[in-house]
Amino acid sequence: MAGNENEVHRSARSGRFVQESTTERDPRHTTTEQVGSGGEQEVNRSASTGRFVTETTAELHPSTTETQHV
Repeated sequence: MAGNENEVHRSARSGRFVQESTTERDPRHTTTEQVGSGGEQEVNRSASTGRFVTETTAELHPSTTETQHV
């Protein structure tokens, strides 16, 4: 990993951040993401589920989606 990048762990069920130990115990239901100093790629997530959504979904539901730069 370079510079300001970090690994974060997220529940695939709830979309909430979880500890690394949770990821180790339940790898099927968690994801590990690389986040950093605001890269050039933009991704959209559902605020309620934490799952990735399309740009169209984010535009149609701005109050329930979040956009991240990774």
